[in-house]
Amino acid sequence: MSFFKSLFSKKEQPIHSYADFWNWFQQHEKKFFKVLKNQDDIHTQFFEKLSPKLNELREGFWFLAGMYTDTTAELILTADGITKNIVFVEELVAAAPKMNNWKITALKQPSDVSKLGVNIDGYKFDETSLQFYAINHPEMPDEIDIIITHDAYNEENRTSMLNGMYIALDIFLGELKTVTTIDNLDIINTKDATEELIPFEKLKDFLIWREKEFIEKYQGTRHNTENDNYAAMEGTLQNGLPLLAIINAELLNWDSKASHPWIVHVELNYDGANNNGLPTDDDYELLSEIEDNIVAQLKDADGYLNIGRQTAESVREIYFACIDFRKPSKVLDKIKKTYQDKIKIDFEIYKDKYWQSFRRFMQE
Repeated sequence: MSFFKSLFSKKEQPIHSYADFWNWFQQHEKKFFKVLKNQDDIHTQFFEKLSPKLNELREGFWFLAGMYTDTTAELILTADGITKNIVFVEELVAAAPKMNNWKITALKQPSDVSKLGVNIDGYKFDETSLQFYAINHPEMPDEIDIIITHDAYNEENRTSMLNGMYIALDIFLGELKTVTTIDNLDIINTKDATEELIPFEKLKDFLIWREKEFIEKYQGTRHNTENDNYAAMEGTLQNGLPLLAIINAELLNWDSKASHPWIVHVELNYDGANNNGLPTDDDYELLSEIEDNIVAQLKDADGYLNIGRQTAESVREIYFACIDFRKPSKVLDKIKKTYQDKIKIDFEIYKDKYWQSFRRFMQE
C-alpha cells in the first residue's frame, strides 16, 4: 500500500526556468495532443493544467490552442498585448524543443483578412464591416493615429465594439504589429467619419509604408546626455505633501523625440508616512542604488535616455525614453527580482512617440 501511495502522491517538480516548463510539457504532450484532437474536455484536461505551470514560470503568459492540421496541434503563447511581457513570450517559444505533433508559436500571428469572421455580442467584424482612415497631426507628423469605423457602433455598445476591433486587428495584423505600429486607435460609427474611408484590407499596407518611412527617417539616431542640463523642481501636491523632481530639461526640447518612442515608467515604493511622503536617509540610499543600477544597464549610447525622476507620496518614479522595449523589459524584470525582498518595484512600458506624458515638466 505504501508503494502505491508514494507513486500517486508524488509532486511534480516546480517550474523555475524555460527548460523546466518544456520538460514538464513534454511529459504530457501526447495526452494534451489527444485531448485537443478529440475535443475531449479541453478546459479541464488542458487549460486548467497548463495555466498554473505558466504562472509558476512568471505572470503574464496567456495561450491559445487548437489543431493546426490533422496531425499537428498548435500552442500559441501570447502576451495579450502587454508590451513588457512580449520578450519573455518570445524567449519561452525560442526555448521550446522540437515535438513531432506540435507547433509552438510566439504571439498571435497575422492571417488573411478574409479569415477574420469575428463575432462579438452579435456584431460582425470583418473586411466588409470595418473601414479606416488615419488622422494627420502636423505638429506630430510621425504619429500613426488610426480610426476604425463600423456601421453598428454607438456609445452603449462601445465595450463590445472595442473588443471586436482589437481581436480583428490581432488576427489581421498579428499581435506584435498591432502593439508596435499603431500609436493611437479608436472606433466610431461610419457616419461620423471626418475623412475618406479606406478599405480595411489596405490597413496592413498602409502601416508597412509608414513603418518603413519612420525607420528610414530615424535609424541610428542617438542623443548623448553627458553634457545635458538638468532642472531641479519642487512643488506641493493638492494634499499638501511635497514633490521633488529632477528632469533633463535639454532632452525634453530635443527635436528627434520620435526616434525613442517607448516610454519606461518605473515605480519604487517606500514608506514615507512619517517623512511627508519623502524617503528617509536609508531609503534614499537604496533608491539611488537601484536607479544607478538601471542607468548603468540602459545607456544613452545604446538608445535608452534617462529623462529624470519624480519623488512624492512614498513613490519614486523614474522615466526613460527608449528605442525598443525588449531590453528594458528584461533589465527591469531582473532588477525587480533582485530587490524584491527590500522594496516593491513596478514598471510599465508604453508607446509615446512625442513624449506627451512629460508635458507637465515641459510646461514647468
